[in-house]
Amino acid sequence: MSAPFSSASPTAPRTALVTGAGKRLGREIALGLAKAGWRVAVHYLSSESEALKTAQDCLALGPSSQEMAPNHFIFQADLADEAAARSLLPKVIAQMGHVDAVVNSAALFEHDDVHSFSYSNMAQHWASNTGAAIVLAQALYQHCQSRGSQAAEAVVINMLDQKLWNPNPDFLSYTLSKAALEAANTLLAQALAPWVRVVGVAPGLTLTSHMLDNDKFQALHKLSPLGRSSSVEEVVSTVVFAMHNRAMTGTTLLVDGGQHLMKFERDFSLM
Repeated sequence: MSAPFSSASPTAPRTALVTGAGKRLGREIALGLAKAGWRVAVHYLSSESEALKTAQDCLALGPSSQEMAPNHFIFQADLADEAAARSLLPKVIAQMGHVDAVVNSAALFEHDDVHSFSYSNMAQHWASNTGAAIVLAQALYQHCQSRGSQAAEAVVINMLDQKLWNPNPDFLSYTLSKAALEAANTLLAQALAPWVRVVGVAPGLTLTSHMLDNDKFQALHKLSPLGRSSSVEEVVSTVVFAMHNRAMTGTTLLVDGGQHLMKFERDFSLM
């Protein structure tokens, strides 16, 4: 097979779609990519005002034209809906011209366990967390072929979780959906090479939530062999590194201070 050919200008800014970029870690990844010189397409489900703020802040940091309004860079889609997930990347391409990377950061995270498990809850998590990521990788591959992009220039980053290597029975459907996505790293890397690389990034406890007060978060954050879990900056820098390192595919980088080496009987939010 001959190597694909890149027709894009070497000076043109590369474009990344970041899902769930209106809030929390997705927002921070978007800002980190903008600082690194990427144009960022901001996906959101319902947090339009937050997505606009992320886009505005990315414009202030990145290479995009200041003449374009922030709403040029935001894209709404319910990733649990297959038709919406399949139409997302074509919409970004139509608006922004091309896409070189997808960061699958959006995730459904609702509690269940073996006693409350249901087909419905499992299906929702798998659609949002696994199916959408695969569909977006498929769409990026097709886009690269249509552009004639150079081998290994495009990349998909799948945000995972250290708990896959340190399992506990909480959040059963979420964990199963992320485990399937981690397995998909290998399968997608095999199937989409040499056009698209696929890399996983698995943080430890990085941000607090409504389920943890600050004191509890700080105490749990210290539970690791290194005495601290991952910071936002460390997770973002790992994503940027994986985006730029063309020798990486079909693997996952754990960024958790070694938390995956410790046994926790419950999820952090329920400890």
